[in-house]
Amino acid sequence: MKRITVIGSISTDFFATAPRFPQKGETITGFSFDTGFGGKGANQAIAISKLGGTVSMIGAVGSDRFAEPLINNLTENGVNADNVERVTDINSGSALITLAEQDNNIIYIPGANNKVSEKIIHSSKKIILESDLIVIQNEIPEKTVEYVINLCQKAGVPILLNPAPARKIDRALIDQVTYLTPNETECEVLFPNKDIKSVLKEYPNKLIVTLGSEGVIYHNGNSIVKVDPIEPKEIVDTTGAGDTFNGALSIAIVNDFSLEQAIKFANLAASISIEKLGAQTGSPTLSVMKERNTYEKTWDFK
Repeated sequence: MKRITVIGSISTDFFATAPRFPQKGETITGFSFDTGFGGKGANQAIAISKLGGTVSMIGAVGSDRFAEPLINNLTENGVNADNVERVTDINSGSALITLAEQDNNIIYIPGANNKVSEKIIHSSKKIILESDLIVIQNEIPEKTVEYVINLCQKAGVPILLNPAPARKIDRALIDQVTYLTPNETECEVLFPNKDIKSVLKEYPNKLIVTLGSEGVIYHNGNSIVKVDPIEPKEIVDTTGAGDTFNGALSIAIVNDFSLEQAIKFANLAASISIEKLGAQTGSPTLSVMKERNTYEKTWDFK
């Protein structure tokens, strides 16, 4: 059984749905309020688990009332949370999410996610080195991300970096990752003043750029490939679409899909995820994906 380890954020999401986004200094009346589990790391780990993957989570929660539910949520969803650290004197991570106009705005408060240190990574080194793929994002400290990338590169462990939220990354680090999955905005931060086509050509089969409703593009070594999106039945909450995409892409990769087929598989998972409220509750199981007429039989895992 292939093993994936996700290193990243674990948070509580607070949702407000509204008819539109408020202007600066404006108060508007919303439709509803809800809470859920989130954090890019946790979202991606649970997306992998729901699709049948064997996945472990490395991260941190705080000393508040949200810590225990956050860990329980991981284990209840089939994620190994043995390497989730409990840190004192700080709250767990959280995100304030406004849903309106078929889109979202997010304020992210890192909390304990900023305590995911090199020390925590070192204590989890065994599980990292035994993994078939490492998945990491930018909601933990920059130095920790760099440490993980260097560790994986030296050990020959494949690593997928989802560079969200966007921040500049040294080119030498980009060279060391196996897969890089920014959206269009994040790609502009990573490669300022560079044409996206030339950047894709520079990083064939590594740079995978998600374009939202426009699909995904990458370079296969010969030419640029555009993978069309799959239309959802309805749009309820786009918050976790990117995380579901990365989780589904990861499990497809470790199951030896071609990169194009892995992206198609991930596109379907992401399209289903936006049909429900919540970054994690929306991510589909494999059985749910198989019910869609766009699911391909060749995608069945061995």
